[in-house]
Amino acid sequence: MSDIKMLYTQFQAKKFLTTFCGSRNWVNSMMKDYPFRNKTSLYRSAKKSFAQLNNKDWLEAFSHHPEIGNMKSLRKKFSSTKHLAGKEQSGVNKASKETLLQLAELNRAYKKKFGFIFIICASGKTAEQMLDSLEKRIKNDYNDELRIAAKEQEKITLMRMSIEKV
Repeated sequence: MSDIKMLYTQFQAKKFLTTFCGSRNWVNSMMKDYPFRNKTSLYRSAKKSFAQLNNKDWLEAFSHHPEIGNMKSLRKKFSSTKHLAGKEQSGVNKASKETLLQLAELNRAYKKKFGFIFIICASGKTAEQMLDSLEKRIKNDYNDELRIAAKEQEKITLMRMSIEKV
């Protein structure tokens, strides 16, 4: 393969990996194992790369997510991942106005307390279930919540990888 074609392929791979997780260090770590032989090697690399992230990396990854329930934010800011995040948050579409207002209010309080948005693997969850998780997790201390949010980020990423044709 020519050097130019290889560079283009690597650029495309980095761009594609960013749709799974927005941490640059995670993507760079993944690229060390590129090209991936199969999905198993992709997942193995993802898990290894997650283990190398620090708090700053996790916060960067979180910044690539729309707030739970904020469909306007999803459409505007996150157009490159809206096909994934929209499916993940589909439980919000059926929520009552009251539940959506509670989600919005608690999202603001959560972000004020922790400095990052509420991260949850929303796939298959109703808005009420997400609200219940948010109500419980807002009581955590910073370190516990960062650890929980990081685990949720891992779940989201691995789920996205399983959906996309890789």
